[in-house]
Amino acid sequence: MKKISVIIFLVVAALSASAQKAAVAKKNAKEKQSPVVLENTLLWEISGNHLTNPSYLFGTMHLLCAADAQLSDSLRYAISNAKQIYFEIDLDNMMETLGAMRYLNMNNNTKLSDLLTEEEYARVTAYFKKNKTMLPMSMMERLKPYFITSLISESKFPCAEKDGMEQVIMKEAKKDQKPINGLETVQFQASVFDSIPYKRQAKDLLKMIDSAGVAGDSSDIQLIEVYKKQDLNKMQELTADEEGMREFLDLLLYNRNANWVKKMPAIMRDAPALFAVGAGHLGGEKGVINLLRKSGFNVRPMKHVPGLEMMVN
Repeated sequence: MKKISVIIFLVVAALSASAQKAAVAKKNAKEKQSPVVLENTLLWEISGNHLTNPSYLFGTMHLLCAADAQLSDSLRYAISNAKQIYFEIDLDNMMETLGAMRYLNMNNNTKLSDLLTEEEYARVTAYFKKNKTMLPMSMMERLKPYFITSLISESKFPCAEKDGMEQVIMKEAKKDQKPINGLETVQFQASVFDSIPYKRQAKDLLKMIDSAGVAGDSSDIQLIEVYKKQDLNKMQELTADEEGMREFLDLLLYNRNANWVKKMPAIMRDAPALFAVGAGHLGGEKGVINLLRKSGFNVRPMKHVPGLEMMVN
């Protein structure tokens, strides 16, 4: 049962995992400074613009070592003050999360072997014979390649016990029976996957497999370290520099950010909320923080350190 629940979580988190994965630049990428400079924190207070009470915004990472997936006192404070919790999708809706399983497969009975040359496909099958994941190769043949990529990322994590910030936040929120909601549906997220050509997804999967074990292949570790430092500027900088992902940034990040910010004012005016979305969505010119500020809200940084509940000066 635990394995099934982890697979379901990877299904519903895979889209944003791809977006955050894009935040890790190639080794020699030229660095660029984001025009929007933010304080190093994952937790933000939203006020003003006719809000009676503040709401909160937190940048998550969908998969972490359990030791790193921890609440701070200030995040507990935000959860306590919020009357409702919003994730990217409603993770508390079991029917929807179980329904995500039907979006795993590629359309039109497409198979992974259809997307790669015979030699490339042999490299993929050889990798999975050598490296065990949650699912056997026979079950992955028709899966969308980006989901397979997320399974590989999960298997390469440098710890046996894993967790996600959404799961930790939801557990805390349920203590006070806070309602859980989603800014998007699983069906919408699946449609974003289908908008990225399967052949392109397969080539990116092959690139990940070919780079496994190569010196300097530490993108997951690098992303974790950037997240632990709460450096949204670095995350946005790396996102903008990632070769090959730039063409999909509107699809994976920016259009979704804009859609969320259109929905958030009505939600916050109805009742104070905590929005917990992938940290890669927060920073930059087209990030959620800047878009909220452009919409007239005050968005202030809060300390996200265990034991502290004070604003950053």
